[in-house]
Amino acid sequence: VDWKDRRMWPTVVPILGVTFAAAAQAFFWENFKLPFGATFAVLGLLIGEWINRYCNFWGWTYFPISLVFPSALVVPALWLDIIMLLSGSYVITVGWWAR
Repeated sequence: VDWKDRRMWPTVVPILGVTFAAAAQAFFWENFKLPFGATFAVLGLLIGEWINRYCNFWGWTYFPISLVFPSALVVPALWLDIIMLLSGSYVITVGWWAR
């Protein structure tokens, strides 16, 4: 990612990744006790991004490919879900994520 990127994706993508993953995880955990919310949210964002690139829509095509590659978002989402599954506590999960 170029530091001169005018769209500020180096700051937007991590914030969106954490926000969407945390919101989905909270919804799935509170309503269904399923620790899959972060993974579902990240996979949804990635599927939307790749469909967008394939169909040449203009909305998300300016995300740098290095920031939307699956290894950049899926692995942290899986860890977030695993920590939530093993601990069952938001406090421990947030403590791990904030390191």
